[in-house]
Amino acid sequence: METPIPTRQLFIDGEWKPPILSNRIPIINPSTQQVVGDIPAATKEDVDAAVAAARRALNRNKGNDWPSASGAHRARYLRAIAAKVVERKDHLAKLESLDCGKPLDEAAWDMDDVAGCFEFYADLAEKLDAKQKAPVSLPMETFKSYVLKEPIGVVGLITPWNYPLLMATWKVAPALAAGCAAILKPSELASVTCLELADICKEVGLPPGVLNILTGFGPDAGAPLASHPDVDKIAFTGSSATGSKVMTAAAQLVKPVSLELGGKSPIIVFEDVDLDKAAEWTLFGCFWTNGQICSATSRLIVHESIAAKFLDTLVKWAKNIKISDPFEEGCRLGPVVSEGQYEKILKFISNAKSEGATILTGGSRPEHLKNGFFIEPTIITDVTTSMQIWKEEVFGPVLCVKTFSTEEEALDLAHDTIYGLGAAVISNDLERCDRVSKAFKAGIVWINCSQPCFTQAPWGGTKRSGFGRELGEWGLDNYLSVKQVTQYISNDPWGWYQSPSKL
Repeated sequence: METPIPTRQLFIDGEWKPPILSNRIPIINPSTQQVVGDIPAATKEDVDAAVAAARRALNRNKGNDWPSASGAHRARYLRAIAAKVVERKDHLAKLESLDCGKPLDEAAWDMDDVAGCFEFYADLAEKLDAKQKAPVSLPMETFKSYVLKEPIGVVGLITPWNYPLLMATWKVAPALAAGCAAILKPSELASVTCLELADICKEVGLPPGVLNILTGFGPDAGAPLASHPDVDKIAFTGSSATGSKVMTAAAQLVKPVSLELGGKSPIIVFEDVDLDKAAEWTLFGCFWTNGQICSATSRLIVHESIAAKFLDTLVKWAKNIKISDPFEEGCRLGPVVSEGQYEKILKFISNAKSEGATILTGGSRPEHLKNGFFIEPTIITDVTTSMQIWKEEVFGPVLCVKTFSTEEEALDLAHDTIYGLGAAVISNDLERCDRVSKAFKAGIVWINCSQPCFTQAPWGGTKRSGFGRELGEWGLDNYLSVKQVTQYISNDPWGWYQSPSKL
């Protein structure tokens, strides 16, 4: 029996409020292509209301209710949210799978990470108290100086559809831990669990306006949020094209932004590997989350001496992946999120073929699935560096392959991209792995694996993959402003100007 999707409104100032223009967006189950519910569609008017609510939350009781309260005070709310996520884990996972098409086992794993992320930032919120007034060593004994870390203020958080609740949490948890008030704008393609987060916040009694959640289209809700004069910072995860627009809007007001954007990440496989272990990590690195992951290691660079055997092994592993409705036991590849994404990915595959590449396996709809946005795991060979499939982010279960003969050639191929989010190397020679890791031009490097992500470690990219880091202590720093306080402590006058009394 299909999990019913709750009917929700926008979450503004601690209350459910219908969108001012009363518009709603249909929710389409990507496994069946059927409409299974709808979400409210916010517009500029709703953004204005949410920003005003966030500003009131910061100013209430002269800030003592939230931004100026102790980190321990805020941590109690974060832990309460984490506990509710654990309590509702099964239901949230089902809603996530229904909404974006990811296998149910993956969605359940995501919910564990959501709860863990709120717990982690609760700990950091408490530790923040002890870090206040950290002394600065000065060269003059007549002064003392210290640093205050203060919340940036009202923050706009714009998040994607591939990890709907988890990507939102990566921003919401540190923003609240820092003492900010936030407006979350999730993707219109998958917002259901973010609205359930609003319900959890309401249940735990989060102060009104501290977190506001607006679902809606990017141009109607995301754009006015990015350009709003009373928003102090924007944090965005999504495509590089949209990230550029967000940055442009924020620049008009000299507003800080952090951007986690697209990628076309390489995975280099050397000749000394165990073929099966390397094959599984290579496929996991590209086909996890139905291939819809910004850090996907979607460019395989394999040593020419093992290429034939390794590709044969990859094909056997790929054909063994269970493609099905996400709710089926053992599903490891569900549908992509929408018809638009489905058609875009098939166009990438078609273009690769017309440019002279070979579709080694996959490339179309699985024969046993007549409905839904399903695409077989696809491996493409005979690729040249001028091809679209090599250069552009597909955001689907598509792996392209090139061979190399020397380490230098492998690195040249790895660096042949405008992106710099992730990179992976697989080899039994750990000295070589260390050398290659240092040479990679990327924000995240994996050795003998691909895609593991931990709340404690920094996440973010270089080049057109964006800037700024999420997760770990770096994630909290995203939402803190550093204030220097310096005091003159000598009893003597400063003595720079001649005193009028001594003339």
